[in-house]
Amino acid sequence: MSVPEVLLHRDQGVLAEAAAARLITRIADAQAARGTASVVLTGGGVGTAVLAALGGGAARDAVDWGRLDVWWGDERFLPAGDPERNETGAREALLDRVPLDPARVHPMPAADGPDGADPEAAASRYADELLFAAHPGAAPRSAFAVPSFDVLMLGVGPDAHVASLFPGMPEVAETRRPAVAVHDAPKPPPTRISLTFPVLRAAREVWVLAAGDSKAEAVRLGLSGADPVKAPVAAARGRERTLFLLDEAAASHLPAGPSPAR
Repeated sequence: MSVPEVLLHRDQGVLAEAAAARLITRIADAQAARGTASVVLTGGGVGTAVLAALGGGAARDAVDWGRLDVWWGDERFLPAGDPERNETGAREALLDRVPLDPARVHPMPAADGPDGADPEAAASRYADELLFAAHPGAAPRSAFAVPSFDVLMLGVGPDAHVASLFPGMPEVAETRRPAVAVHDAPKPPPTRISLTFPVLRAAREVWVLAAGDSKAEAVRLGLSGADPVKAPVAAARGRERTLFLLDEAAASHLPAGPSPAR
């Protein structure tokens, strides 16, 4: 796993613009090298701001949107279109404004989807979709294999959770399933679906996005070798690169402040 790098930005607005520009470059580079690219989106204020900045800039035309696969790291298990769903925010901020191939957009199932109100079945369905994408034509659940995402973005909560992997909950230690249902989450809504750490850590690059002083202690834990069971963000690492993209407030508990990103 890669050693985390910290990139500091003045405030959340600058962070969102810089991350959007970086994401465009990363997608375009992957498409030039392999013909296609894949990203995993996150919700929250910063994650959605990054997508809005990407959609509002002329540089978005550098991406061949028809050759991009879009996934999610976690989702609130609510009906489709609910404003609390990460998918809803992502579609409003970016996805409905660019010419994506609908077959390459992979939202997590909703509570009124094909599995009804069964989050376990919905998580299993998403796991099958991941396995099929990694090995087209393979039988579902034939092996624990997932796509090697180019960029996987994660927000972080004040309690140091990432995706919907919360401190002290059993899903943090899950290694057998690519996606799991999360019950009794400590923040609403209580029922969610989340990728597990073997999937998160299979990404080429993992980007942890954090803004505001409420995230400062979680960021410190994520960069200080904390126990991932107590601070899941400490296990957020990419195979080739790990970036902590922070504003000054989120970096305020770090022992030595990094130089502002350029």
